[in-house]
Amino acid sequence: MTERALRLGTRRSKLAMAQSGHVADAVRQLTGRPVELVEITTYGDTSREHLAQIGGTGVFVAALRDALLAGEVDFAVHSLKDLPTTPHPDLVVAAIPRREDPRDVLIAPAGTTLDRLPRGARVGTGSPRRAAQLHAYARSHGLDLTCVPIRGNVDTRVGYVRKGELDAVVLAAAGLNRIGGTEELIGSLALDHLPVDSVLPAPGQGALAVECPASDAGLVAALSALDDPHTRVAVTAERSLLAALEAGCSAPVGALADLLADDPGHGQAVTEMRLRGVVGTTDGSTLVQLSTTGPVPTSHDEAMALGRVLADEMLAKGAAGLMGERAL
Repeated sequence: MTERALRLGTRRSKLAMAQSGHVADAVRQLTGRPVELVEITTYGDTSREHLAQIGGTGVFVAALRDALLAGEVDFAVHSLKDLPTTPHPDLVVAAIPRREDPRDVLIAPAGTTLDRLPRGARVGTGSPRRAAQLHAYARSHGLDLTCVPIRGNVDTRVGYVRKGELDAVVLAAAGLNRIGGTEELIGSLALDHLPVDSVLPAPGQGALAVECPASDAGLVAALSALDDPHTRVAVTAERSLLAALEAGCSAPVGALADLLADDPGHGQAVTEMRLRGVVGTTDGSTLVQLSTTGPVPTSHDEAMALGRVLADEMLAKGAAGLMGERAL
């Protein structure tokens, strides 16, 4: 008798369907069971308001979690940066697969890179984090640009540049990589990977979270085979920083944990992790940017502690005043 198909809850966007499809393939191989995608529309998908106005990127998660709790789906796939930092008491992130490229990319007309944007360039992004760092970069490099808030899927955003409505847009490299067909999508436009020294990504950017009910021990165990320990400790530290700053998913906070080897050119073992964080005003006039390096965490608690240590240092440097109103 064939086992019942596992139901994977996913948002309906092209990107969400692509990344859920990758996870579904991996789960089929792991378990030998069929997996069907169940498309769920979230409030974040239907609202045209900016994310900060509708509660941050957590609005992409609520409907999927409701479906999990109601037993309508067996597990769900989220972009990790969309997940609230506070764990859900009845759900567990059973796996965080190996991370895709965490960097942001600038898409602009051919021959245009971040440092070659025309004077008065209008750059599309819906992210306060990107706006803060792009404006700060412009200030420090004698450039003149304005960030324009945009929403929409990847095709829509790239279309703004293709039609000449914007001079450039900034997207996550991971999304482009997962969708595939980047050359077709971009066409004659240029794609410039932004160095993390200039623009730190969102905490958890490029990583996926595979979530299921905590009560389903068998499924938790099966899905955990997809987990990448290095990715998990890195994003745990980044999200711990975000949580300790008491900042929401849409706050202008960037973070990236790098795993460092003694001698990366000769296959040496990874021994240290560097966590970098940034908080800034969206006009780029003030940034607090710090880093800390320590042994690679060997547990969830150690990764959380690393994030809290850096957050404390950033708060001492005035980070709290750069994020607007904070939760009390």
